[in-house]
This record gives sequence, structure tokens and C-alpha cells, in this order.
Amino acid sequence: MTDLGKVDREFFDEYIYPRLGAARDDVALGPTHGVDFGLLDVDGTAVAIATDPVSVLPALGFERAGRFAIDIVLSDIAVSGLDPSHLAVSFTLPPEMTDGQFAELWGAMHDEADDLGVSIVTGHTARYAGCSYPWVGGATALAVGDHDDVVRPDGAKPGDDVLVTKGPGVEATGLLTTLFPDAFSDLDADVLAAAQARLDETDAVRDAMTVSAAGGRGVHAMHDATECGVHGALNEIAESAGVQLEIDESSVPLRPGVRETCDFLGIDPWRSTTAGSLVVATDPSVTDDVVAALDARGTPVGVAGTVVAGEGVVVDGERIEHPDVDPSWAAYERLAREAESSAADTE
Repeated sequence: MTDLGKVDREFFDEYIYPRLGAARDDVALGPTHGVDFGLLDVDGTAVAIATDPVSVLPALGFERAGRFAIDIVLSDIAVSGLDPSHLAVSFTLPPEMTDGQFAELWGAMHDEADDLGVSIVTGHTARYAGCSYPWVGGATALAVGDHDDVVRPDGAKPGDDVLVTKGPGVEATGLLTTLFPDAFSDLDADVLAAAQARLDETDAVRDAMTVSAAGGRGVHAMHDATECGVHGALNEIAESAGVQLEIDESSVPLRPGVRETCDFLGIDPWRSTTAGSLVVATDPSVTDDVVAALDARGTPVGVAGTVVAGEGVVVDGERIEHPDVDPSWAAYERLAREAESSAADTE
């Protein structure tokens, strides 16, 4: 198992799969490495379901942290091709969190869910000793619809176009520069401001809904590029579908501040977490419609390559492997230690 972040494929296969409780006929898709959601068949209706931690970062301010947290949770269900519809939230709050702070956090989460048409149907809220930021609970999201409208990461087909929105390193760049601005004092002020602005691009929910609405059943696969970044997402789509993706790196958007920030940290933006970015496989007949719809939303998108017969991912003629370990976790840990040490020195 990797030291930080999601477990790797080896751990998943050895310890989790196939120990999945009772076998039920209504489970259309169970836990699968690299697939963001499960799928139930309820009397002919598709119910997609996904569970994620709730991460709250007080340094963002509780309103912004609430929006960030709920968008991360809902993104895994939005890539199913079905619009998110229901949410259950469990909070295990740190004792030091005040009622006022929780009210600000929950108000922002409610507002975002309401705007997205998502109903919060159940949950659990408590303070417990030993709980600490940022991991303060978990949430389960659902989406309900037609089985024929479900989009899965393993649906890519030879001949499809590969689209990438926003590009690599968006979340790592925006989050680390916002949480630890003093650590980036050597960056040009305009570059730092641009990097921090990337945090506002970590919402993939509305982009996923836009892709599904514009492309319909011509959208064959969709995956959010969270841990292990764009390279991880590309490999997971290729592996799950049993195809090869051929990618032209220059056709992928690169947002302002990303390259400078990642170079400064010594991490690869293509392998770093980038919530907000999507990798999508589309039938060429709907590619222009999807690109136009994303453009209308102001979302940068590139037609980055094609799906062919074979296996794996080839970028600019060179085969790349799944990163397995996301370098942004170690960078976060190092910056947090340095910030704690600097704070202690000033006391």
C-alpha cells in the first residue's frame, strides 16, 4: 500500500476485492479500481452511488471550504453521466469547531447542493475527541436515471476522441499556494495570484453535467483526474476499457501558474491531483458539440488525442505508466511541517 493517498491496485486486489459482502442481483457494478462509482439496478432504474471523505480546510474560510468539500464529493457521481440527485453526509467534527463555524460551512454546502438540484436526505453530525481537520467525515452521493445514459470509465472505444478539460495540476496548484502562500514568496506576485486562482476551478460537477447534456450517448467514458492527476486518469480509462490512448500533450490546456508552481515544488503536474479536470472519450460525431458547450461555460478544453486498439497510454510517442503515488501529498506534508515550524519559531 502507498504511504499516503488512495491505496494502489495491488492493495485493492489483495485486501478489498473480492471480499464484498453478499452477492446481490441488483448490483450492476461493484467496487472497481479506477472507477469512481458503483451502480445499482432498482426495478429497471439505474442508481449510481459514490462515497468520499469530507475534507474541510479552515484556512480557506468555512464558506469556501464547504463549497470545495461538496464539489469534490459530487464529482465522482457526476462523471456517471447522470445528474447528482441525493446526498447523505456524516460529520465527525473536531471538538474545537464552533457552532458558528459549522453554520457557515453547512450553509455553503446547502447552497451548493441546492444550486445543483441535490437533496440532502440523511446524515450524522457529532463532535468527537481525536478528530481533526481536514478529514471530518464522509458523504455518499447518488444519481438516478436510465441505464442507457450511464457513462463509465471503461466505455472508451477505438475511434473515440479524447478530451481533457483544464489540464494538469489544477487542484494541487490552487490548493497548495492558497494554504501556504508564504512558502511561495519567491514566485512572482502575478504568478502566485494566478496559481491561487486555480482553486476556483476545482469544480468538475457542472462540467460533467455539461458534457453529458451536450454529448448524450456519444459520451463513452468520463473520469475526473483527482489523485495521480491526468496521467493517472488516462491510464485508468485505458486499462479499464482494454484500449490504448494516444495523446498529444500540446493539445491539453495548461492553466496559468501551474507550471511555475509545480516546478518550484519539484513535482510533476501531470501526476499531481487535479480535481476539476476531466478526461472524456467521445464519439467524433459529438466532439464538436461537447467542446462548444464547454467553451460556452468558459471551461478550457482540448481534443488531446484518440482511442486506438491496444493497451496503455502513449503521450507524444512515449508510453507512460500509472504514477501509483501522487507527489502532491508529500509536497503538502512538507509545506505543512514547514508552516508549523515557522509558527513555532515566532512564538
